[in-house]
Order: sequence, then structure tokens, then C-alpha cells
Amino acid sequence: MKVQITLSDDRQAVRAELEREGIPTDGVAELGYEAVPDAPKKAFSLYREEKLKELEGKRISGLRGGGGRAEEVEGGIKHMSGKPEWLRVKAPTSPKYFELVERVREKKLHTVCEEAACPNIGDCWASGHLTVMILGDTCTRGCAFCNIKTGKPNEVNPHEPESLAQMAAELGLKHMVITSVDRDDLPDSGTGHWAACIAAIRDKAPGTTVEILTPDFRRREECIDAVVAARPDVYNHNLETVPRLYRTVRPGARYFGSLRLLQRVKEQAAELGAPMFTKSGLMVGLGETQDEVLQVMDDLRAAGVDFLTIGQYLRPSLQHYPVMEYVEPEVFTYYEEQAKLKGFLMVASGALVRSSFHADRYYAELVEKRRVGQV
Repeated sequence: MKVQITLSDDRQAVRAELEREGIPTDGVAELGYEAVPDAPKKAFSLYREEKLKELEGKRISGLRGGGGRAEEVEGGIKHMSGKPEWLRVKAPTSPKYFELVERVREKKLHTVCEEAACPNIGDCWASGHLTVMILGDTCTRGCAFCNIKTGKPNEVNPHEPESLAQMAAELGLKHMVITSVDRDDLPDSGTGHWAACIAAIRDKAPGTTVEILTPDFRRREECIDAVVAARPDVYNHNLETVPRLYRTVRPGARYFGSLRLLQRVKEQAAELGAPMFTKSGLMVGLGETQDEVLQVMDDLRAAGVDFLTIGQYLRPSLQHYPVMEYVEPEVFTYYEEQAKLKGFLMVASGALVRSSFHADRYYAELVEKRRVGQV
């Protein structure tokens, strides 16, 4: 295995190295020690064999702990210990799940369901619902909570829009969710590819509605506008956490920048005469207070966001930000009640809720509310 790796606790040194590679951001590499036998023990977390094969010949730079800060955070629950009953899920067994696995491999597509180790993969894939991840499987940022690998990405696959559209048509999908890694290395942050994917689905699978979950595109309004112009049906961008925790949990992003993105989507959609549902999501259990969560709800409503998802943060590995609390089911119920009182059209709040959790069903409910004049 020929993989050149730099692992450092020195944020500035890693930033400088990534900039030399044309990636002006933070990074984290999660590789198995067995694949790099001359590395110091415990330097790397375990990584799946197929991922190691994909790294053949690549050069990866990274910070420990998803941005270099997880080790600095005190407290938290010991990794993989004491997980409550409401967070336990069964392993996938459905034939439909395995059929989708084969289709995804055949089309050489990536899914955030697999890359981010989503606990709902068996449930969602059994019902024929999955979230496709475009622009590769390597992110140019190193958020402290995220399980997607970080480093220097491959070239963009020009055939991806067509493959995506073909799969939607062949499976007869009613609703497709698309997300992507951050591509800060690209001049347009990947927005041209985003627009091409949406256009291809519109062309080859006109009966498929499109929900997108985008990065912040470095907070550039022209990039946001280009994706809105492609007219997805739902535009999702996650705030992820409360503003106080951004510096440690989401160091490459800006809270008010993400809020502004969601507001801009609404403004541009109205200008185009194409009303668009907006959506955002929060993880809890990172050390936030209930008052902070309620304030984020108010901020999202001020930005015109229609749909809110709230779920429990689960630590992917010891190198990631620790779980500070397993939030009780009653608290998720409270958050849902409060969000509805604040005016969200749709709320999904629960320990296992993720951004695209039952997205097809919730979208159908939103459309019905629009039809009867509730929107």
C-alpha cells in the first residue's frame, strides 16, 4: 500500500500543507494502522478495507480528531459504552436493501448512508429510499463530528449526472435526495456539477422529485444562486449545532453564513417564481443547552425555513468529537412541540432522525399542505 500520510496536531502546519495542495481548509485522515505499518501505533483509527483500496497512490494530510480539536474537549461519554436502548437498531436483512447495494455499486455512485454510517440505512433502503453523495467520497473539510474521509479529492466524474438520472429512472424513484462532500478545491465549489445532476434527473426521470442537501459553497451567493436556478424541490442545508459550538464542532463553517444561505435560497426561489421548501437539521448531545436549541429554531424561522430535523449525535470513532449526552426521548418530543409552535411546517425529532430520514414521506406531506393552502 503506497499512501503518503502526514498526521499532525499542529493546525497551522496542516493548513499550510493543504494550501500547497490547493485545498484551503482543515482536514482529517482516518486510516488503519495495518495499512501503514511504519506509522506509530494508535496514530490511526480503523478504516474499512475498501476505503483503503480507494486511497491507493493518494496523498492525505490531516489533523487528529476531525479538525484537531476532539482531543481538547473535556468530558463526554466513553466511546461505545452505555448506549441506551432507544439507539439500538437491527442489521439490514431486506432483499430490497441488498438490491440497492448492487445498483449503487453498478452505477459507481456513493451514498451518504454508507459513508456517514447512518443508523437508519436498513430501514430506508428497505423502502427504496437512499441519499446519493455526488462529487466523490473525499471531503476538503474536517468537521469534528463527520465520518466521511477528508483529504485531496479525485477528479469530478463527468458521467455522474447521467448515472444518477439513469438509476432514478430504472428504479422508478418518486423522490431522490442528493448530497455532496465539500469541494473547496474547485473554482465553483462544485455548483456546476450540482446543477448538471438536477438537470439530468429532470430530463431522464421527470417523475422524480429532487431534494438536495448542500454544503455552504464557501458562503458565495453566486454559487448558491446557481444551484437554486436548477430548481430542486427541496433545498436542505444543515446548521448541525448551536453557534457556541461551531469553533470546535464545525470549524470550517460559519453559523450566520449558513443561516444567510437558507435565507438566500428563499429569496432567489421567489425571484424565479419557483417556490421552494427549505430544510435544516440539528444534532443534539454535543453539549448544547435546551435554550440554545430553541434560539436556533427562532433563527431558522426568521430565515423562512420550513422543515426541521433533530437527531442524536453518535460519535463515529475515538478521533471524533465526544458524545456529551444521550438525549432522552421526552426531550425530542419537547423539541418537536416547540418547533411546531414556532411555525415550522414539518418537524422530525427523534434520536435516530437524520437529515434525509423518510424524506419522501415528509415531502409528500409538505406538498399536501401546499395543496390545501396551509403553506
